[in-house]
Amino acid sequence: MGRLRDRWTGTRYPDVDVRALPTTELREALLALGGPDSGFRVRQGFGKEKADVVAERRVPELDLNVKIRMRLVPMSREVVTIEEQWGREVSHDGSKVRTYGRGGSTRIARQWEIRKGPDGRRRLVETFRYSSREMKDPLRSAVLDAGWTWRGVLFRF
Repeated sequence: MGRLRDRWTGTRYPDVDVRALPTTELREALLALGGPDSGFRVRQGFGKEKADVVAERRVPELDLNVKIRMRLVPMSREVVTIEEQWGREVSHDGSKVRTYGRGGSTRIARQWEIRKGPDGRRRLVETFRYSSREMKDPLRSAVLDAGWTWRGVLFRF
C-alpha cells in the first residue's frame, strides 16, 4: 500500500548516494528558485499557512492561482508538500464558477490563434502555454538534489 500511496501523492525519494544537506541550506536553495525569470515566487510561509516555504503562481489568462506549501521535517529529511489551486471555470449555463482543488495534479493549458504566415497561408500559432510542472519540477528537483524526500499529501498538512 505504501508505494501505491506514494504514487497517488507524488512522493519522490532521492538517490541513495546523495548526501542530505542541512535544513538551512535546503531552505536557501528553495527560496533562491523564485524570481522574475521563473514565473513564480517562493517566500517564507506565514503562521496561518502552517508551512516553512510557500511557492505561488498567478496565471491571469486562466484566472488561476496555484500555491505549493512546503513544511521541512528535519528528523526524517522530508519536505511535506500540498498543492492547492483556486480558479474560475465556465459552467454549463455559461456563468463562471469558483473552483478549488488540492493534491498533486498536472494541469496543462494552451491557447491558439489563426494567423497568416510569411507565405500568406493561414496557420495555427500558439499564443499561450501553461503547465503546472513549470513550478513543481524545479522545487522537487531542488529537494531531491539536497538528499531530502519530496512527500505529497492530499488532505492534511
